[in-house]
Amino acid sequence: MKITDGIKKYRNVITIILALAGIGLMIFYAACDTACSYLQGELWGIDLKWIGSVYMIALIVFAVFRRPPFVRILLAAGLGVEVFLFSFQMQNNVYCPFCIAFATMVIAAFIVNYEVPSAWHENRGRMWLYFLGEVHLPMFKINKLPLLIVTVLGYFVILFTFSGYVTPAYGQDTNQTIPSLGKGASEIILFANYFCSPCKRIDTQAEPILKELLSTGKVKITFVDVPFSRTTPIYARYYLYAVNAGINDKEVFRVRKTLFKAAQERHIETKEALISHLREEKIAWKEFDEKPIFRRWNYLIKHHDVNQTPTLVIKYSATDVKKYVNTEEIWGGLAELKAELKTKK
Repeated sequence: MKITDGIKKYRNVITIILALAGIGLMIFYAACDTACSYLQGELWGIDLKWIGSVYMIALIVFAVFRRPPFVRILLAAGLGVEVFLFSFQMQNNVYCPFCIAFATMVIAAFIVNYEVPSAWHENRGRMWLYFLGEVHLPMFKINKLPLLIVTVLGYFVILFTFSGYVTPAYGQDTNQTIPSLGKGASEIILFANYFCSPCKRIDTQAEPILKELLSTGKVKITFVDVPFSRTTPIYARYYLYAVNAGINDKEVFRVRKTLFKAAQERHIETKEALISHLREEKIAWKEFDEKPIFRRWNYLIKHHDVNQTPTLVIKYSATDVKKYVNTEEIWGGLAELKAELKTKK
């Protein structure tokens, strides 16, 4: 038996397996295990991760009930969508491994379900129109519909409905001084988001070593709240207000811990609820115009090309700057800095 014959015989099973793999990728991506990517997108206000999962579920349903025309239509439309999404990544020079893997599942499923179009045997001059295949939909009185048309439609639908961003921003650059802990020659800049699970994990894990590094008097620590979610600016604002109230270094860590808890355990998303939570935790704050600091944070986000959280930047000097992404790399970077400071001592 030829390989192609085997694929045709089990194409529904293979399609279901590939679709399940695609759903698994989106679930894993949503879990944000090691780092939260800033490559985000929505259709009509719905996160693409969930749309992708629903798309794969629809594919499974049509495969289970053996409806090959609808399977091919879905996959052809998916090709158009993936072409647009990949071009979006290229334009922004940020590549999401989960998105690329998902696209691979779509392409593989399309290949598995591909059939040489009958139109090729009738008119070779129309090969360009039917190179992606064709479908017959007698119930709609449609015969030999070129899947290229479906792919183009898929491309234009997402073109006009997609809203995406890579690196969110507060505003433009400014020379405003931002709050920092310590006054050492080496600087640690930790980029995080209160709604990012790995950020909370590294914040808790790294607190002892950050305090130890501060105690040497050789390190300055700057926290930058990256506006990954729509609610982050509210949290960032009250973090700055709390620091502006004149709290010490120990209290700064407590404030951040409280904000992480509010975001990920209490799921607070409004200003009023956050204020109530801060009062419960007996955290004082003093309001001021935070916009200049937001603009300075934005400069740092762009300058260090931050598109994932957590991200750590360690500036040993003006010319020696190292960048670490995800919890494992960050922990290694902090350990390396600690060892180097001990050597210098």
